[in-house]
This record gives sequence, structure tokens and C-alpha cells, in this order.
Amino acid sequence: MSPMASPESVRRHNLSLLLRHLHQSGALSRSEIGGTLGMTRSTIGELVADLRARGLVEEGDPARLGAPGRPSLVARPNPEGAAAITAEIAVNSLSAAVVGLGGRILHRARVTHQPRRLAVDQTIEDIGKLILTAQASIPSGCWVSGLGIAVAGVVRRADGFVHFAPNLGWRDVPFGRLVADRIKSSLPVTIANEADLGALAEHTWGAGVGVHHLVYVSSEVGVGGGLVIDGRPLVGAAGCAGEVGHFQVNPLGDRCRCGAIGCWETEIGGPAILRRVGIVEKNYKPEAVTRLLRKAAWGDPVALAAVEDVGRWLGTGLAGLVNVFNPQRVVLGGWLATMWPMVERTVDAELRARVMAPSKELDELIRPTQLGADGPLLGAAELALNRVLDEPTLVPARAAERRSA
Repeated sequence: MSPMASPESVRRHNLSLLLRHLHQSGALSRSEIGGTLGMTRSTIGELVADLRARGLVEEGDPARLGAPGRPSLVARPNPEGAAAITAEIAVNSLSAAVVGLGGRILHRARVTHQPRRLAVDQTIEDIGKLILTAQASIPSGCWVSGLGIAVAGVVRRADGFVHFAPNLGWRDVPFGRLVADRIKSSLPVTIANEADLGALAEHTWGAGVGVHHLVYVSSEVGVGGGLVIDGRPLVGAAGCAGEVGHFQVNPLGDRCRCGAIGCWETEIGGPAILRRVGIVEKNYKPEAVTRLLRKAAWGDPVALAAVEDVGRWLGTGLAGLVNVFNPQRVVLGGWLATMWPMVERTVDAELRARVMAPSKELDELIRPTQLGADGPLLGAAELALNRVLDEPTLVPARAAERRSA
């Protein structure tokens, strides 16, 4: 804060600091809050009372911490006090959810997305219905911060313009404007790449909590990646940072949907897994990958050989990312998380043969996702909730709470 900041601006800053801390950490005693944020007990009490009056925070029974002195009350974010509507446009499914403070999912709906319905107009119609249904489920009195949407493509966050989504077959789509026109809402809309949002969610609530440098890689049909560097998402000048599925790993490989040869996606994406057992891409079905991975887990030799080969290419690509970004944590999502127990040794061998870092830095470097398929929805919610997290005073105090606070 500026040394010339007014008392009111300092108070707003502290309200934001406290609400964001509770949002990311969950229930905390006043003593724990004070120890982390360096605030006095009286300051914390005043801030909690303010946030409670706005319905953003709840306070529970005293927590007995086993230390002498008066027990400290426990504050927690109220997921029904403020929430965001979120949606995801994946290649094989459409999803929408309502996510409250603290990352609590209050409503979720997911439908299969048929290939014939990948057209932009039909997708807008389908996702619009899911969003409006989600909006209707919001609890009474809940303040809605915004709408966040995850898209499997290269997205300009400023206005939600989709430059290129090869697995959706989209190019140069003004998606943000089209969604706003469809839902006819005054809510601010934020649109971003689904893997970037998966990385943000894992860093906030999942397998990347507590690390400052994270690489996220997920595979369904294609391969997406997201980066958190120095604790902040790295998206690049045009939103293309993290497009790890399209860096070349095999110059003699297959042509990718993006037009290039030998992209990582052509070696570890869903169709690539099936190709190793003779199923061609035009017959790709996600449930076939599920069956193949199940057979591999049961010890089927053909399925295991296919998964092992994918594991070698996974290790090759991850070694390049580790050498470039030197992450503390690599989080795997989608099929990669499912197959991880079967390929862990193979990937570890590739990393130790190719990575410049000392071997001890590779121990427990890679973790499967903790958030599963909900990661992009939760990441989109985090972007949309930033409005209330940055400025809690946007939410008016409730009359009953105001009188009792």
C-alpha cells in the first residue's frame, strides 16, 4: 500500500487480503489469520465482522488450540455468500457449474458433446442453456461475481476471442461476444484456455498448493498445458503460452490437427493411445481410451505395451518442459493422470536420462491431479471470483447482519 493511502483504502485492501486468504485456505482461527497476515486481534475482529455483515464469511465455535489464553473464533468463507457461474467447452463435453467462495461447487451439469454439434452456433446454443440453468440454481441472496468460461483453444482473455481451437475446428471466433449475446446478462464474462485454468485451480486448491513454479499437462483428445511461474499464471502475449501439445517431439511422426508434424499431442493424446492398438483417429471415442487403460491396469500385455510407449513419449516431452521451466511441481490431468501409476517408472527413467537438474530434485516432482475433471471449471471460477475477492465492498451489507455486527 502507498504511504499516503487513506484509512478507507487501507481497510478495503485488508478486507480483500483477509477474504482471499480464507477463500484459498478455508477455515482459520483468528490467531492463525493474525500469524499469517500480521494483523492485530482487534483488526481481524473488525474485518471479520464487516465480511460477515456482507454474508461473505461465517464464524464458528471457538477452536481450542491447546495453547494458554482465550480460545480463538474460527472464520470460514461462505460459499453461498458470493459465487461465480462457470462453463467449459471441451471437445467431447460441455459443462456448467456454480462455484462459491472457497471453491465449493454448488451446482454442476455435464453433457456429452457430439462431434456434429461442434459448430460454433450450436455450441453457443447448448452452452447457453447450461449456463442459464446454472444461473437459476444460485441460492437466494448469493452475490454473483461473474461468468468464467474455459475453452480448449488459444484464447485472447481481453475479450474472449478464440484465435485457434484445432480440436474443435474453430478459428477466429468472437466467442466472448457471442456468449454475451446468447445469455443476455450484465455479468462480466472472462474466457480463457482450459489448461491454463486447470493449472490455476491446481495451484490454488489442488496438487500444486504451496509451490511457486508449476507445469500442468492434461490430455483428452488433444494435449493442453498451463504454467504458473513465480506464483503467477503465465499466458503469453497472445494467450499461447503453455500450448505444450504443439511443440515438436518427433520429426518423423504424424501430422497434427494444427498442421505441423510430430507434435507432442500426436504421441500422447487420446487418439495416439488408441493408434497403438490399431484404432484409427476417425473412429476415436473417449470410452475406448477408458477401456484400454482399464485393460492395461488389469495386466493385458497389448494394452500395457501401448501405455508403456505413450509413457516414453510423455517422459520425453516432460523432460523438455522441466529443462526449460525448472518447475517445483508437474501436475498431470485427464488420461495422463489415469495412466500415471502404470508409467511412473518409465517417465522417471526418461527424466533422469534427459533432465539437467540433480536427481534429488526429481523426487515427487510429478503428481496426478487432485481436482480431476473439475479443474478447468474451478479455474474459471477463480478468475470470475476475482472481482469480489479484490473488492469485497461491492457486496452490500445485509440488513439483519448490519444491525447485529
